[in-house]
Amino acid sequence: MSTEFSILSATLLFLFVIDPFGNIPILLSVMKGVPQKRQYQIVVRDGLIGLVILVCFLFFGAEFLALLHLETESISIAGGVVLFVIALKMIFPSPYTKDAAPVMEPFIVPISIPMLAGPSTLATLLVMVKSYPNDQQDLLISVGAAWAISVVILAMAPLLNRVLREKGLAALERLMGMLLLMMSVQMLVNGVRSLFTHTLAAL
Repeated sequence: MSTEFSILSATLLFLFVIDPFGNIPILLSVMKGVPQKRQYQIVVRDGLIGLVILVCFLFFGAEFLALLHLETESISIAGGVVLFVIALKMIFPSPYTKDAAPVMEPFIVPISIPMLAGPSTLATLLVMVKSYPNDQQDLLISVGAAWAISVVILAMAPLLNRVLREKGLAALERLMGMLLLMMSVQMLVNGVRSLFTHTLAAL
């Protein structure tokens, strides 16, 4: 990530963190037995709830960080570490075991939280809010774009599963993991560079 805000870069970052392709197997499991038309309605409904959560964190995230007295450099470095760990898990996933299908259809969990507005996505959003305090409108566009793409992908889960199969989905997730890994390292570099710059300036 460069020090100058980019809507496209931020959109890709949020999309990689949300990782809709990696969530498809889980979604198919919890939707088992639910009519396909109803599946679309559930994804849209829970997707809107997830969007509300993301927007709330976008506009109130700065106040949350100010309350904790966190500096931009520490947020950038911590965010880079978190994204680095997420990327490694995407590249080297743990074996996925399907649970028994739930008796009731999903509501909020797991689509709104944690698929769309999970801890990783919210933490990344807080990092972006702290790093680019004057670009909230552009951040809103990025969050909205990443959210829309993710919801479309999740809604197409049955079709994508038939077309790509398990190996194709796994390959896409690993590719997204590699890209996220590079972005996380750049975030770490930016944070460390800024920290050293401020330290030298204070001497």
